[in-house]
Amino acid sequence: MTTTATITKQFMTSDQLLEHWQGHRNLTRRVIEAFPEKELFEFSIGGMRTFAKLACELIGIAGPALKGIIDRNMDDYNEEGFKPETKADILKKWDEETEIINHYFAQISEDRFQETFNLFGQYEFPVYQNILYFVDNEVHHRGQGYVYLRALGIEPPFFWERF
Repeated sequence: MTTTATITKQFMTSDQLLEHWQGHRNLTRRVIEAFPEKELFEFSIGGMRTFAKLACELIGIAGPALKGIIDRNMDDYNEEGFKPETKADILKKWDEETEIINHYFAQISEDRFQETFNLFGQYEFPVYQNILYFVDNEVHHRGQGYVYLRALGIEPPFFWERF
């Protein structure tokens, strides 16, 4: 009888994944900053939500979701959470959530990334796929923000500048 072992190499470390995600968050923060105050809360195209509402969605998902993963809590997503009144409110909360993300992400062991977790009681995928969803969702909404900024005659930040 012959046994064959397969050696797999890790594509990316958890630290690299967090750095990649935080790069996207840095860029999204710069998109928020690029909006004039009024348009951040009022401007939309084709019935889409304002960028303030999109930013609030992103704020309401990442930190609470990571906390849910760590606590093994599958509570529903709360769409009625943060209600900012100014761009400064959004940016302050964005920065607070960045620290929350760093805190909880550091608590996810390498084994947990492969573990299936039913995020918000709706999205039953391995933890790493849920995290990739957070990044994908942010990129999607940031793209909407780019369209809004261009429609307002504002040059958005370069998409590759994630520092």
